[in-house]
Amino acid sequence: MESLIKKLYHEKNLSDDEFKILIESNEGSELLVKYADLVRQKYYGKKVFLRGLIEISSYCKNDCLYCGIRRSNKNAERYRLTREEILSCCENGYELGFRTFVMQGGEDSHFTDDFMCSLIYEIKNKYPDCAVTLSLGERSYESYRRLKNAGADRYLLRHETASPELYRKLHPSEMSLENRIECLYNLHSLGYQVGAGFMVGVPFQTTENLIEDLRFLQQLKPQMIGIGAFIPHHDTPFRNEKAGTLEMTLKLLGILRLMFPMALIPATTALGTIAPDGRERGLKTGCNVVMPNLSPVTVRKKYSLYDNKICTGEESAECKNCLQRRIESVGYEISTERGDAIN
Repeated sequence: MESLIKKLYHEKNLSDDEFKILIESNEGSELLVKYADLVRQKYYGKKVFLRGLIEISSYCKNDCLYCGIRRSNKNAERYRLTREEILSCCENGYELGFRTFVMQGGEDSHFTDDFMCSLIYEIKNKYPDCAVTLSLGERSYESYRRLKNAGADRYLLRHETASPELYRKLHPSEMSLENRIECLYNLHSLGYQVGAGFMVGVPFQTTENLIEDLRFLQQLKPQMIGIGAFIPHHDTPFRNEKAGTLEMTLKLLGILRLMFPMALIPATTALGTIAPDGRERGLKTGCNVVMPNLSPVTVRKKYSLYDNKICTGEESAECKNCLQRRIESVGYEISTERGDAIN
């Protein structure tokens, strides 16, 4: 394991067989953490960038088998934030020191290009020192172009899996991996800072699938990479499946940090959901971004992608202060910068 981890550290790559050995081994975790932290500190020091998350809608036209807000979930509580509510979240976040706002939601036709472009323009006009990140799913090239021209800086669109076979097992027939990948390359061509990523431990996933994900990311070269353990939701077909593990998620975070030294990699809410110290351990394994929730407390429980999501009852200031204490407890520091990826 030591020779493989050192090779990955120096060369940023391994053969498929070597990746398989590393992923499946129970050894070397401490050394991987050591090298992942060494690399993130080389490029980003001890900085942890904040992203203010605003969950704008729990409506979604898609029916992904793993997701709690899938369209066929009749028990899901649906909501949409108004323009005024979103702007209020941004105002609150700016006062708390956030310099990136992430608008995330299901694929909801209510949020048209006209609506979003006007909103983005107003946010950028009010807060010119802030970045606007969108995570609104698959849209047309023209839609992405308009949003970019309105001022959007970044776009997060997890590919979920780079295996066509596994993708078909996780999504309804009307969705395709080919379209998801085309969207990611369209975003790249338009000049967005692009975020992709995958789930860890989702049903039917193999080590070979994970290696396919690593290879796809090498081709795409995203500025941001978000991965998270699969956590089942009680109102989905995967309700009785086992969750992904913290150990495997951390291992893949460490591998990704060594492969992509300058990427922005979040310690996700899902990490904190599967283990009380999950986000802290993520930070020690190369993560350099956290995303406190700025959404109104009244809707946070309704944006239920998976079960037992943490921080659904906290006010924004509480959420930020809690994370700040956690970040400082493991030797890192919150940065109030926009936190763009290093090129």
